Amino acid sequence: MHFISSLALTLLAGLSLLSAPLHAQTFREAKQDLVKLYRSQPNATTFYCGCDINYQGKKMSPDLASCGYEPRKQPKRAARIEWEHVVPAWEFGHQLQCWQDGGRKNCEKASPEFNKMEGDMHNLFPAIGEVNGDRANYRFSDWNGKPDQYGQCQMLVDFKDRRVQPPKGPVRGQIARAYLYMSQQYGLRLAAQQRKLFEAWDRQYPAEGWECERNRLIGTLQGNTNPFIEKQCQ
Repeated sequence: MHFISSLALTLLAGLSLLSAPLHAQTFREAKQDLVKLYRSQPNATTFYCGCDINYQGKKMSPDLASCGYEPRKQPKRAARIEWEHVVPAWEFGHQLQCWQDGGRKNCEKASPEFNKMEGDMHNLFPAIGEVNGDRANYRFSDWNGKPDQYGQCQMLVDFKDRRVQPPKGPVRGQIARAYLYMSQQYGLRLAAQQRKLFEAWDRQYPAEGWECERNRLIGTLQGNTNPFIEKQCQ
């Protein structure tokens, strides 16, 4: 009897470990998990431009022809996918002491707090490398500009005023909910004008379809969901 009870406890412990969420500790680990996640979803596309994604081993690359993308200036970088922090690492990291002492690399070495934010999968999306680089840490905005930099991709970057106009549609809602989540989860301060914009986009472009499924899958991997998505997907 004692043997059976011990065996039952061992089995329960094993099941508990198998079902325990896998918390990504670093940006690198998060990227590895996300590649697997996206690979299991054949209809998933790149953020901002909506290109199909090709896979070769652990590498992802955008099918530029599938979305009519034309490189602005960097064809080599446009040919690869990079994991975009919608809320840039600079925005949530530059006020930390580790950043002031030695920048992003120092924070990655010295700050568990920074690593948790940098590796939070709710803030990471696969983007065309050139677009990720051009976006930099510019703020999102909407000034009714005419997108003409990346072929049929409706992304627009204003390098002079350091601002970005994302394509109209669901991507704006996803941007908004990533910002609102990071603000709530980590105490990130948003300017009143920015918060007002994101709250408007959140209402105008509610979560649906792939965004809901992605949130659920990340919740399984990371151990928490984005409540701003969760409440719209129920």
